[in-house]
This record gives sequence, C-alpha cells and structure tokens, in this order.
Amino acid sequence: MDSPRFDPIDYDQLKLLAQLTPGQRLQAMLDARALVIGLVRGHLRRRYPHLSDAELNRKVMEQLQHVDQHVPRFRPPY
Repeated sequence: MDSPRFDPIDYDQLKLLAQLTPGQRLQAMLDARALVIGLVRGHLRRRYPHLSDAELNRKVMEQLQHVDQHVPRFRPPY
C-alpha cells in the first residue's frame, strides 16, 4: 500500500496558529470541521438529490465513518 502524500508544511501558517489562544485554536478546528461536513453534504446532495434531509444526514455520517475507518492514523514513534 502506498504511503499517504502530504502537502508541504506551511511554516507561516504554523506560526500564525501558534499565536492563537487555545480557544481560538479550538474554534479554528471546529470551523474546519464544519467546512468539511458542508463539502461532504453538498457532494452527496448533488449525487442523491432525491434523499430527504434525514436520509442525507445518514449518508453524511456513513461517509465520515467510512473515511475514519480507512484513513491511517498518525502514531508518534515513541
């Protein structure tokens, strides 16, 4: 299996994130999560326009669980 490819580290972005308070970092994480869920929901809505909102929400959860089960986790070497 091929190892995952990652984008290069953006050191300027890391410096900006390091200046945030813990609450601001948490808010940035929650905003990113909302963006991802919105993108997944939009993709699935275009693919399955006939689904009700409840059915679409189930599809979103299934998609996110599928990704969670198949994306390798980072494990520190220690």
